[in-house]
Amino acid sequence: MLKIIQTTHWPQFRGPNAAGVSTSTKLPTRWSATENIAWRTALPGKSWSSPIVWGDRVYVTAVVRPGEGEKPKKGLYFGGERLELPKDEHSFNVICLSLTTGKALWEKTVFRGAPTTTVHLKNSYGAETPVTDGERVYALFGGLGVFALDAKSGKELWSKKLEPRKTRFGWGYAASPTLHQGRLFLLNDNDERAELLALDAKTGKPLWQVERDEKSNWATPFVWQSGSRTELVVPGTRAVRSYDLNEGKLLWSLKGMSSIAIPTPMTGDGLLFVSSGYVGDQLRPLYAIRPGASGDITGSATVIAWSNPTAGPYNPSPLYYEGQIYVLYDRGLFSAFDAKTGKPLYDRERLPIGSGFTSSPWATNGKIYCLSEDGVCYVLKAGDKFELLQTNRLTDDDMCMATPALAGDRLLIRTANSLYCVRNK
Repeated sequence: MLKIIQTTHWPQFRGPNAAGVSTSTKLPTRWSATENIAWRTALPGKSWSSPIVWGDRVYVTAVVRPGEGEKPKKGLYFGGERLELPKDEHSFNVICLSLTTGKALWEKTVFRGAPTTTVHLKNSYGAETPVTDGERVYALFGGLGVFALDAKSGKELWSKKLEPRKTRFGWGYAASPTLHQGRLFLLNDNDERAELLALDAKTGKPLWQVERDEKSNWATPFVWQSGSRTELVVPGTRAVRSYDLNEGKLLWSLKGMSSIAIPTPMTGDGLLFVSSGYVGDQLRPLYAIRPGASGDITGSATVIAWSNPTAGPYNPSPLYYEGQIYVLYDRGLFSAFDAKTGKPLYDRERLPIGSGFTSSPWATNGKIYCLSEDGVCYVLKAGDKFELLQTNRLTDDDMCMATPALAGDRLLIRTANSLYCVRNK
């Protein structure tokens, strides 16, 4: 069983172990734009990175341009490519807020100038969620660079430039940085030269770099600790690959993914779960993998505990919680599977959605939460039966695509314009 440590720290995308799970029994289950809102802070610009938390501090990234630009459309649609670079000056910022009050403690502009890449209409130049170890905050802006800031003061400690490269249809970047025991891992999958980098988190010194036989992907790498081995699992369209953390040596690979890789892996019941589910593909797999693999494990009944060829989600990452796998699909369908066997417990039950879902679900205190792009959050009962408990509407005129953060008894929801702190009064 995956152990979730109760803490107010939510240091990366999807929190501790990238699990999206909290053991708190005090997180709110009911809220609105006025009910159980501890504070609301307006955020500048447009970015879809998630907030992260360390102790009493919240960190977010925000990229600001002089004009508003074209607003993204809600819902799942094809296209959205932007092949012409903006020429106006953008401000790439990291902001630190008080968890208690929502007031800004510091704001640091790490770069000011025209963007170096284009992005999809529903993407942003601040899509990557930062990560922190409590001493430093690491903010990645794809095609521009990674910046390490002092967590208390916002002072820039080091930075590393990343060369801009072409992405599929000019959709830009989104994979967040991953941090483990003093090493910072950066995935740079693109259509020119894909690579995986490891940096010394304290100094920014390169530790190793490996080229990848991949094209553009948007999935965040995952650190998998299983028994005596710790490895870095990186999804891709051509293959899921696992690497040794010390040297970047390839440990194993698995072919058979959909043509776009977005969901982050997760672990539970001693298994690793990886998925991809581009809606235009027939193959949209969800795999359960046993630890200790080596070489090409494609089709291996020994290493692959179970698989489902059509269970993978497109944008939201799956969720492991209390022995079950929960999958939220972009168009508002929701499924649950037994984590050990892959047996469907219920399949594609419909949520009463509006525009669809991009943010990943989260869980706490026997409940599953699903936040739609319209700012409507559906609270479900965890278990082998589909049961909708509560519907919470945050806003009528805002947009939600970032995955929330959970910190003690507080829920942090980022919209296009604001950051909300939801807390029981």
